[in-house]
Amino acid sequence: MTRSVPSTPPPALSPSLRTLIGLAAVVVLLAGVSLAREIVGPLALAIVLVVICEPLRGPLERRGWPRWTGTTAVIVVAYLVLVAMGALLWLAGRQFAQLVADFADELRSSGEGFLAWLQEVGLDQEASSAVGSVLDPETLVGLVSKLGGTVLGVATALFFVFAYIIFMAADAARYREAGRVFGAAKAPVLARIRHLNSGVRRYYVVNASFGAVVAVIDGLALWWLGVPAPLVWAILAFVTNFVPNIGFILGLIPPAVLAFVVGGWPLLLAVIAVYCVVNVVLQVLVQPKFVSDAVDLSLTLSFFSVIFWTFVIGPLGAILSIPLTLFVRALVLEGDPGAHWLRWLSGDRTAVPPPDAAATAPGGHRRLL
Repeated sequence: MTRSVPSTPPPALSPSLRTLIGLAAVVVLLAGVSLAREIVGPLALAIVLVVICEPLRGPLERRGWPRWTGTTAVIVVAYLVLVAMGALLWLAGRQFAQLVADFADELRSSGEGFLAWLQEVGLDQEASSAVGSVLDPETLVGLVSKLGGTVLGVATALFFVFAYIIFMAADAARYREAGRVFGAAKAPVLARIRHLNSGVRRYYVVNASFGAVVAVIDGLALWWLGVPAPLVWAILAFVTNFVPNIGFILGLIPPAVLAFVVGGWPLLLAVIAVYCVVNVVLQVLVQPKFVSDAVDLSLTLSFFSVIFWTFVIGPLGAILSIPLTLFVRALVLEGDPGAHWLRWLSGDRTAVPPPDAAATAPGGHRRLL
């Protein structure tokens, strides 16, 4: 008499139901992050700054200096980066507001002329009014006022960033001992953290380098063309370079509008031509390839991450989109042995299937199409 082997009980939840529950949990988590954006945004910015400045600690420790000197160096350099960026934005915003006041009459007349041209070519009244409102000085003044409120909010957030940097820089010195304390037990986790930190640093080095080149070329070209306040637009080109893919458009619109007001269509087309030659070639065609190679993210995911994180945590998400995406990938996918396919889709070139999985593929080929 043989005893039947009991069959494996079916899973409590079907795969589709588990997927739906997982998606629902992600939505709830993102909603919570969005509600707490005033805390999450500065916290993420502080983490990124500490990660960027952390290599300064190594040379000091190798020379035998006390640990507190490395922590102080990280804090000071992070603060200098914040102060420098804040000063650039303050200078650009102040001069932009002055430009709006100085060219108010020209903006109004240009807007009226543009509206008349739109009506001549057959554009209906509602559409032409909407387009013409962009050149309305009151609209620009309102925009400057909103930007002023945003700057105030950013200044408040920077207070928390300054505090976060102190605590994180101090803790980073302790976390460096994790490998010695835990040994091989946490080696895979520490390796993922080091890979993440290295990717974040490479990303901002690439962006800062390309941004500086683009800012200098744009500023000199606008100065040569006679566009007012070329320094403001050079600063804007540098800052918007940290917004992947669409930063070029954000940096083009203000100087293009001012060029149209000052010099009409010829100067407008000249500015657009300069930005297309310089910014499109460097920022749209060349830089994304370097960024993709530096952080192992696909171009599509890089572009989507800007929209997604801006929606979740606001304007700061556009600048932090790539580090946040790298963090999510490291947290969710890189620790899962079965997520090689998703990692490879995201652009991670190190995500290859294990040899046994490749051997069982049809034909035994390991080539990924």
